[in-house]
Amino acid sequence: MIDLSIVIVSYETRDITLECLDAIDRELRARQDAGGLVTETIVVDNASSDGSAQAIAARHPWVKGITLPSNVGFARGCNAGLREAAGRHAVLLNSDTIVRRGALERCVEFLDAHCDVGVVGPQLLHADGRRQNSVHSAPGVLTELVPRGVLEMLLPRSFPSKRRRIAAPVDVDAVLGACLVVRRDVWQKLGGLPEEYFMFLEETDWCWSIRDAGWRIVHLPDVELVHLSGASSARRDALRKRIEYHRSLYRFLAKRRGTVAVCVVRAQRIVKGAVGLVLGAPLACISGSQRRRWRERAGLLSWHLRGCPDGEGLAPAAGAQEAS
Repeated sequence: MIDLSIVIVSYETRDITLECLDAIDRELRARQDAGGLVTETIVVDNASSDGSAQAIAARHPWVKGITLPSNVGFARGCNAGLREAAGRHAVLLNSDTIVRRGALERCVEFLDAHCDVGVVGPQLLHADGRRQNSVHSAPGVLTELVPRGVLEMLLPRSFPSKRRRIAAPVDVDAVLGACLVVRRDVWQKLGGLPEEYFMFLEETDWCWSIRDAGWRIVHLPDVELVHLSGASSARRDALRKRIEYHRSLYRFLAKRRGTVAVCVVRAQRIVKGAVGLVLGAPLACISGSQRRRWRERAGLLSWHLRGCPDGEGLAPAAGAQEAS
């Protein structure tokens, strides 16, 4: 019986994905014969043009590869992998992660020991050992209007911070999709990630549904895994990423918080963007990095003022996406 299906979605990250698979081969597969975790690995390639699928097949023939005809985004890519998964549990693992020895085993052990837990996530680390934020709080008017640092200071239980070490497993709104370990019952009963999101906040929405169905979402602070944060999308245009994040944010707010929340947060973003352009103009005149940042702000504000049209973020326009 397979204990854990490892599902990795890859897009234009051949070398990073190969390094991720090297670590899986070294830390998991090499120890299966000695009684370690029995795993399978599924890589879903979102129509990469960098030869990812061929390189993976040549270097790691034990990987089950799924090549999609177009880039359908993170949620739909993960769901394609989950449909092929045979494990008792599955982990959605970013291609820019490096598995540490024992990390995924301990996640599986926690799920096996706590039948009321649907999802667990480890503590994510930068390559140099610094901690990353590893949990999400469900966005709302409060989280979008009040600075994150203030919320972490005033409401530490509701807003865990990488700056404050957590001693024991803690229930959270959501864990990051960079490493999300989920029991099979969850995706069989509820379905996979919500596919209306192309990228960003899909795991937060999914965790909301999982909690509504009665399962707990738990962060495991003493289980650590390296995440080369942003490496899988580092070459993408920064403005397009910011637009895609805001598209997902408004989609989440409309679905979970209501129309008023969307209107309030959009208005705040427009005011904040306009003020930022005015205050940032002097620095943009003398600094190349500040000039790029100013242009990103201008582009994001323009997108808002034009009614947040489709087709300007990372996702294709709605009609093109449905056709794929």
